[in-house]
Amino acid sequence: MTASSIPVVWSPDTRFHDPKHEIWVGATTPAVEVAERVDTILAALAGSPLRDARAHGDELLAAVHDPELLAFLEGAAEAWTAGGYAELVGQDRVVPYFFPTEALLQGMPPTPAVATHGRVGRWCYDTMTLVGPGTWPAARAAVDVALTAVDVVAAGERTAYALCRPPGHHATRSGYGGSCYLNNAAVAAEGLRRAGHERVAIVDVDAHHGNGTQAIFWQRPDVRYGSVHVDPAAGWFPHLFGHAHETGAGAGEGANLNLPLAEGTGDGPWVEAVERLASWVSGSGASALVVSLGVDAAADDPESPLLVTAEGYRSAGALLGGLGLPAVVVQEGGYHLPSLGGLVAAYLEGHGS
Repeated sequence: MTASSIPVVWSPDTRFHDPKHEIWVGATTPAVEVAERVDTILAALAGSPLRDARAHGDELLAAVHDPELLAFLEGAAEAWTAGGYAELVGQDRVVPYFFPTEALLQGMPPTPAVATHGRVGRWCYDTMTLVGPGTWPAARAAVDVALTAVDVVAAGERTAYALCRPPGHHATRSGYGGSCYLNNAAVAAEGLRRAGHERVAIVDVDAHHGNGTQAIFWQRPDVRYGSVHVDPAAGWFPHLFGHAHETGAGAGEGANLNLPLAEGTGDGPWVEAVERLASWVSGSGASALVVSLGVDAAADDPESPLLVTAEGYRSAGALLGGLGLPAVVVQEGGYHLPSLGGLVAAYLEGHGS
C-alpha cells in the first residue's frame, strides 16, 4: 500500500463548524481551527481514493461519551440563540464564564443552573472552545468519518485516513475543550473493539497531550493510549495532564504511556519517542491501531512549541505503519494552512511505504 492508495474518508459537513474566534486569558483572538483546513488537506491528498462518510447510529458515540453531554452539545447553539445573548452582549457563540469547580462546591450538593450561560461551564472546561450553529453537525459528521474509516479497515484495507474536523482528542467522556467536542479517536478505537479486536492501541502524535482520550480509557486494559507531546509542566495545554507518571488506574494500570518533550524539540528526539511508542504497541498484544495525527508539532504551526519537519512526520508514519497493524489514522491538530496538507501527506507516505 502506498500513500496515494490509502482511502481518505471525509464529509463536507465537517466544514459547518465556524468558531469565529477564541477567548484566551480573557482576550478575543482569531480562530485557527477553521474550515479551510479540510480543503487544504484534500488538495494535498489529490489522487487518493475518496470515500464519503456514512451515517452511523449513536451506540458507539454513547459508549465513550456521557449521553447528557451529547444532548447538551446538540442543543447548545439553539438554546444560546433563544437566550438572546447576541442582542444582550454581542456574543453569538456559546462560551462559558462560570465553572462549578470544587472550589465553589465545597462538598455541597449543587442545584443545576437554569440559565444557559450558567450551564455551559458544567460541560466546557475552557473559554477557547466556542459552539456555533454548525458545531454539532460538523462534530457529529467527524464521528461518522472516523467510524466509516473503521468500516473500511474492517472490510480489509490495511489503513484508512479519517479527515476529521473538528479534532477530538481533548474531549473527555463528560466534557469538551481544546477546540474538541467529540472524541473521534476514542470512537474509532471503540469501533475497532466492536469489530473483533480484543486490544486496540492509540498513538497520539499531536503537539499537545490528548487528555480526553487518556481519560476515557484510563481504567481500561483493552485500549492502550500512548502520546508524545510538549511537556505540560512547561506551561502548555492541557496543563494538568500528560506527565510521565500517568500510567492508568485499576484494570488500566500500565496501559497508558506519556512521553513529554521539552519546548523546541526537533526531529531527532521526537522520532525517537515515536519509535519508543511503536515498540510499546508492538509488545502490547494490540491487533489494531488508531493514530491521532496532529501535525501541529511542526515549526511553522501557530500552536507549536516543537520543531518537527515533514521528514519527521514521514519517519513517524514509517514507524507506525511498519507495525503492520490494521490502522485508522484520525486527523487532530495542525493549523498552519500553507504547510498543513503537506505534513499530512508526508505522514501518510511514511505509513503506506
